[in-house]
Amino acid sequence: MKLCMIGTGYVGLVSGVCFSDLGNDVICVDKDKNKIDLLQKGKIPIYEPGLSELVIKNFRNKKLSFSTNLQKSVKESDIIFICVGTPTKKGGSSADLSQIYNVAKEISSSINKFKIIITKSTVPVTTGDEIEKIIAKKNSKKKFSVVSNPEFLREGEAIRDFSYPDRIVIGSNDKKSNRILKNLYNPLISKGAKYLNTSRRSAELIKYASNAFLATKITFINEIANLCEKTGVNVEDISIGMGLDKRIGGRFLRAGPAYGGSCFPKDTKAIITTADRFKSNLSVIKSVIKSNENRSNILLKRVHQILNNKIKNKKISFLGVTFKANTDDMRDSSSLIMIPSLSKKGAIIRYYDPTGFKKEFAKNENVTFENSIKKAIEGSDLVIIHTEWNDFKSINFKNLVKKKKFIIYDMRNIYSPEKIKEQGLKYFSIGR
Repeated sequence: MKLCMIGTGYVGLVSGVCFSDLGNDVICVDKDKNKIDLLQKGKIPIYEPGLSELVIKNFRNKKLSFSTNLQKSVKESDIIFICVGTPTKKGGSSADLSQIYNVAKEISSSINKFKIIITKSTVPVTTGDEIEKIIAKKNSKKKFSVVSNPEFLREGEAIRDFSYPDRIVIGSNDKKSNRILKNLYNPLISKGAKYLNTSRRSAELIKYASNAFLATKITFINEIANLCEKTGVNVEDISIGMGLDKRIGGRFLRAGPAYGGSCFPKDTKAIITTADRFKSNLSVIKSVIKSNENRSNILLKRVHQILNNKIKNKKISFLGVTFKANTDDMRDSSSLIMIPSLSKKGAIIRYYDPTGFKKEFAKNENVTFENSIKKAIEGSDLVIIHTEWNDFKSINFKNLVKKKKFIIYDMRNIYSPEKIKEQGLKYFSIGR
């Protein structure tokens, strides 16, 4: 099939590349000429394990191409995926849909035969209705079908998630579109993916409800971890004990920093705004947002306690600063609150992240990027494990720090407290 992916951000690029790897002819479109030029040279604008190899392979096989010409790409394709950003509006909490509607207007001028127009971006309920109205101003409804097909890709695991999805959700009551899309996804369905055909509005809400629920699980176990620290209980025992109940499940029950990234922060806010518009109170999700926003302050308070409130001139090392491992995404990472706060109090901060230097800390005083774990933690008073990269799971701290009195604060619980303490090191973790 001939597919057009509009937007070469995380969703559009990963989905487009994976669709081409299934044998489809895919054009990835973006108005950013510099980004398209880099992609044509095999250079990837995002960090995602395995993506670079798939881009190069399918580009060479001529199953994948890149373009800045949206109208030409739409005309040459059968199925159009809208994959542009839907960030939180500045100064508000609702989703900014300006890119979605601008793309819809451009598509409306390029329909030369029947097109299936799919919203893969995360959008509030009724967005598909608006897209349909925009396109119908210039085209007969017989010439197009607007479908919601939300993505469920985890950063760092996106290629696997695309190739082996739990479910494929298609929001459309149009039988023709449903038949074509089931055929498109058949290689994944044949591997065990569940195919769910719903109304368009249902599909839009499934995505938001899913992310809100996962955010709730993370926030819930973080609050339980706070209780565990005060009662001398190991939060990992709680997570395992809860997770063994099949109604609950163990995934996303790992205590640590606040949730961040491209999805959970903006999507929890957007679903609240949608609910308010329809005069429905989502009190649980409101509490989740509030609790998560306070999470970094709780961890900062813990850092102050660990250092006996003596922060000035303390050498503090951060291992990992992204919101999670296997991504270079800094959006809503706890480090964006913690590092500037500690810097203002006079701490000397060094950090190492496998994805390199972060411009977000460039203006902070006494904050330095080091290009190795050794350089980052040498001579430290406090080493903070902020992100659970595999690189950090077998560090010989005694050899690298070479300081008699230093402390480890493991915010991801990647080490055994017993083994670390056997080495005579002072060690703190989350909820245990």
